[in-house]
Amino acid sequence: MLATTSPMQAGEASLDDIRAATEKYKDVDQALADGYIPDPKGHCVSAAAEGLPAEWGAMGIHYLHPARLKISAPEPRVNGASTHTDFLQPSIIIYEPQADGSLELVAVENLVWVKAWEAAGNTKPPMFGDREWDLMADDPATEADEAHGFEPHYDQHVWIFRDNPNGVAAPFNPAVTCEHHTQKQAKN
Repeated sequence: MLATTSPMQAGEASLDDIRAATEKYKDVDQALADGYIPDPKGHCVSAAAEGLPAEWGAMGIHYLHPARLKISAPEPRVNGASTHTDFLQPSIIIYEPQADGSLELVAVENLVWVKAWEAAGNTKPPMFGDREWDLMADDPATEADEAHGFEPHYDQHVWIFRDNPNGVAAPFNPAVTCEHHTQKQAKN
């Protein structure tokens, strides 16, 4: 059973509101028509592929909304100016590849760039309910790409279409897999 409530802050949309606003993206063609594009690298993000414990599961294939992310430079690392935190119009939607070649909507996500967030006068990370968004920045002491090819940013996943035993706001979901991923799905 998917969670329908969360300790949301005043003015935040409920999980039910987010689900209702984004349900139309179960149809990938609708997502494309509304300006989302598949991750240009064609990745299906799994914990194992990121050098993390495989039991964490996966995220899936990310479809980005470039205008909401205010992407300014795709190379050498994706950068932008977004401070967009409205989950009723998420900047990213996430699909799990299915065995039959289709994609199933599993989550929504928002991402804000640390520099833009701080330039807007914010001194703390964005919040989702009572949880700070995840800070994604590369650690120069490791070879891992902790920020997934992006400049430092905060991001927040919301698993409203697939139950997540680790919580609705956890980054990875053990109930999601990239097992059926193909480049064709990622380039839909």
